[in-house]
Amino acid sequence: MAGGAQGAVAAGRDGGAAESGAAVVLEGMPRQRGPLAPDPDPVSASSVARGPGRRGRPGPWPWRLLPTPAGTPFTFWYALLLIATSLFAEYGDPALVSRLLQGSSTDVTHLARAPLLVLVASALWSAGGLATGYAVAFLFVLTALERRIGGVRTAAVFFGGHALATLATELPVGFSVAAGGLPDSSLHRLDYGISFGVMTCAGALAGLLPGWARLPVLAGAGYQALTGLMEYLDPMTDWGHLLALALGVAAWPLLRHWHARRGGPAPLLGDLGHPALRAVRTR
Repeated sequence: MAGGAQGAVAAGRDGGAAESGAAVVLEGMPRQRGPLAPDPDPVSASSVARGPGRRGRPGPWPWRLLPTPAGTPFTFWYALLLIATSLFAEYGDPALVSRLLQGSSTDVTHLARAPLLVLVASALWSAGGLATGYAVAFLFVLTALERRIGGVRTAAVFFGGHALATLATELPVGFSVAAGGLPDSSLHRLDYGISFGVMTCAGALAGLLPGWARLPVLAGAGYQALTGLMEYLDPMTDWGHLLALALGVAAWPLLRHWHARRGGPAPLLGDLGHPALRAVRTR
């Protein structure tokens, strides 16, 4: 300690070093990483601050709203698949397209025969093509959700909501037909598309957004579902949209847990990239 004190006094007498702003290191004390010692590798510091689960920003922020093969592979490749099936439905042989759509329908008859097959097949088509609101929402909603919780968990949210909302709307139809409340023709209907999954992901995404963005997302999705109910063109599907949105909202606690784990461990306090020291570095 005596040597350290003498070193401090000597450093204080050295006017040139004080005026030039050079770092003063006391003898006998370990060198500290902090405001007095420059970071030898600022790039690695910023990467640690971001955490292992997040990479550098790929260019300007508007491009992050759209899916990319590296950043959001699930949304990107799924979108390409939907583009392919939509183009086939538009320009393919009408008879073949009709048979495929009927075979992909999640009506009661098909669910009773091959439930897993039709639940997956029905999500391979975009009802109405690529110009619908659900197709556009698919790109932005799933991209934003995948960037926050990852591709596997986004797929679980999408297909989980798609399957649960489908079963919740079709099973009551089967029970009503069995009880004589509905005609047998209700067991056969054309029901396919991505809307249930998109609505579930929209409800899920709202729970991961800040307060100023959460309400517009919920309001827009809720308005879409409620206006469909008021038009009363397909009430069973519209009730399914509202249920799918509620399923996404119900998953908020789990999604926030996933989002927190994906953020990675907190960096060391000695890292200049840490928020607690960021203000000190910019003085």
